[in-house]
Amino acid sequence: MSKLFAQQGAEVHILELNLASAEAAARELTAAGLTAYAHALDVSRQADVLEVINRIAEKKKIDILVNNAGIAHIGKAHTTAESDFDRVINVNIKGVYNCIYAAIPHFIAGGGGVILNTASIAATVGIPDRFAYSTTKGAIYTMTLSVARDYLEEKIRCNSISPARVHTPFVDGYLANTYPGREEEMFEKLSKTQPIGRMAKPEEVAALAVYLCSDEAGFITGADYLIDGGFVHLNN
Repeated sequence: MSKLFAQQGAEVHILELNLASAEAAARELTAAGLTAYAHALDVSRQADVLEVINRIAEKKKIDILVNNAGIAHIGKAHTTAESDFDRVINVNIKGVYNCIYAAIPHFIAGGGGVILNTASIAATVGIPDRFAYSTTKGAIYTMTLSVARDYLEEKIRCNSISPARVHTPFVDGYLANTYPGREEEMFEKLSKTQPIGRMAKPEEVAALAVYLCSDEAGFITGADYLIDGGFVHLNN
């Protein structure tokens, strides 16, 4: 997402718990002649979110907020420990709220803006062993609707995207840790849970994100866009 937004002319600020990772991404973009900055941030800490976003807004008008920070958890309701539930809630729900809370005053002052939240097919489809994660993504879906409704007059659009499985390093790490020696077999199995027969590419998700944040999508607000290879509507 950062790469594609930057390629489209955006000044990108990457807010990341792992500063080294953010700095590596920013260096890659600046080496390509693009504009990107890295900031260390735990999105679950509101005071820190306010400090970082306010500091960015002091230097340049903020036009777009993409809420893409999130963590996963495997477990059913009775196997999810309270500490794990709280951890997922604090990042996946409170983190999104904190960023929206910090950004909206700047959008209002600037005459409008766009918020894009990353939900999931888990918001609307029962996914096995994803109790806490699904709970948070359902919250993101309805949070999107609430924000879109509340800020129509302020010209703030808010939408969400709901991916199925996306092939990222997280997937590779999950397979290596959970199915050592069976990574290739399980990758194929997970890929085929999407009717289209494969996982999404990060670039495909990024393309949808950039579109929804663009002026060309100016008539779209309060919407959730599936990018799921047919998972929701074509699985029987």
